[in-house]
Amino acid sequence: MNYPLELSFKIVALAPQMKVSDSTGSPVCYVKQKLFKFKEAVEIFTDDTRTEKLCEIKADRVIDFSAKYTFYSNTGEAFGAVRRKGMRSIWKAHYEILDHETPEYEIQEENGWVKVMDSFFSEIPLVGAFAGYLFNPSYLVTRIDTGEEIVRIKKQPAFWEGKFHLEQLGNIDDGDQLRIMLSTLMMILLERSRG
Repeated sequence: MNYPLELSFKIVALAPQMKVSDSTGSPVCYVKQKLFKFKEAVEIFTDDTRTEKLCEIKADRVIDFSAKYTFYSNTGEAFGAVRRKGMRSIWKAHYEILDHETPEYEIQEENGWVKVMDSFFSEIPLVGAFAGYLFNPSYLVTRIDTGEEIVRIKKQPAFWEGKFHLEQLGNIDDGDQLRIMLSTLMMILLERSRG
């Protein structure tokens, strides 16, 4: 993948859909969340024509604060997961990226006050419409064993759509590239109502 990656999705949409492109503007993938499912289910395609499916992400339970979202290849084989850290995510978003059942990376919101300010201002009539333009959270992916910063995810100011910028900060193993990108996509889908 050619970093930085750009992610964009329409805020007002019946079924959440996200486009991911690389630094040259070439499509990396297209994400479509399934509607009317008791458990979260997300399909990832090679592009917006949705002719070739890359993989799927499925939740392990219906509605839970600490759900685990497993990544499945086209053959149905699990190759990783992302898990929300329930109580720790109240103040700042916090997720673990798993290689099967072993946590290798974590995603943490850099500043919890952005979440508080966004929640406060979004409830004020008229002013709330501009909260998404003013308060833009950023997240950091770090390696658990060394604390090395790997990727920074930053929301970009935009009206009527969500735009995120993924910047590579450290070395990413080839086997972890897809797992980190899918974890980031799922985290953004879960946190998209903020900022």
